[in-house]
Amino acid sequence: MSIISKDIAKAVQLLNDEHIVAIPTETVYGLAGNIYSPKAITAIFETKKRPFFNPLIVHIPAIEQLTTIVAHIPPKAQLLAKAFWPGPITLVLEKQDHIPDLITGGKPTVAVRIPNHPVTLSLLNALDFPLAAPSANPFSSISPTTAQHVENYFKDQIPMVLDGGPCRSGIESTIIGFENDEPIIYRLGSTALEDIEAVVGPVTVKNTVKQKTEEAPTAPGMLDRHYAPKTTTLLSNNLLESLDQHANKRVGLLVFKTQISHSAVKTQVVLSENGDLNEATAHLYEALHQLDQENLDLIIAEEFPDYGLGKSINDRLTRATKS
Repeated sequence: MSIISKDIAKAVQLLNDEHIVAIPTETVYGLAGNIYSPKAITAIFETKKRPFFNPLIVHIPAIEQLTTIVAHIPPKAQLLAKAFWPGPITLVLEKQDHIPDLITGGKPTVAVRIPNHPVTLSLLNALDFPLAAPSANPFSSISPTTAQHVENYFKDQIPMVLDGGPCRSGIESTIIGFENDEPIIYRLGSTALEDIEAVVGPVTVKNTVKQKTEEAPTAPGMLDRHYAPKTTTLLSNNLLESLDQHANKRVGLLVFKTQISHSAVKTQVVLSENGDLNEATAHLYEALHQLDQENLDLIIAEEFPDYGLGKSINDRLTRATKS
């Protein structure tokens, strides 16, 4: 029996009863629970097999609620919130004392955003509490961008996937923290660095930590190996050379805009024939899910241009290829 449903009232009831529900956002589907329910938050970590030291993102429906979550909002954080919310930017700010350490990995900061999805905004407005919602996939696997991806992962392990259609942005939010009130990008995402700098000026990028750390990362999404297919994956800046090196294997190719002809290629996915980085970003995880089901020896992904959302795609593909 499918756990996929469009019934927002049912999702509200499950969340009020301290269950977890997969929810749509414009970025990826999230595995959501009441931030004040230890039962629900523990279920998120255990269902995902996510380390408890890895913080979660808190989702709220309106900018006015930010002051109920955080203790200090730097001026540039206010500018970013006004410019991009609702939308795929997460702000890491000093938390209020009542925000549970379980959410923050024991850190004094909390990650917060307003998702830009009508279904989830309706859901959040029907609840008396914010939702923690990391991506609705087993830890380090490819993030889900459809309700079916979530059901494929968890089946009857969760009571419901709230169906909001395919995710428009296709990769996770950009995460921005603050040191001495100056913004620092902790994770590149589906809001481009250039768009952020147009609002607040130059921004430092501090984008990864080691997975085996015993200490909580500064923000969600900062671990080295993440977003990874089960199939061995290689990131290449010279596809023909890489294909020649693996000519004896069944290779799936992930390319930006131009198909490649080579005897080793058993299947390939073009992310945007028009060379549109927004379109490529929206299709990235769907393409990785598709290639991962093709019984291949190897996935070779083309390195993207190092600007705009190309930087974010390269970040995801780099983490997908870490062993």
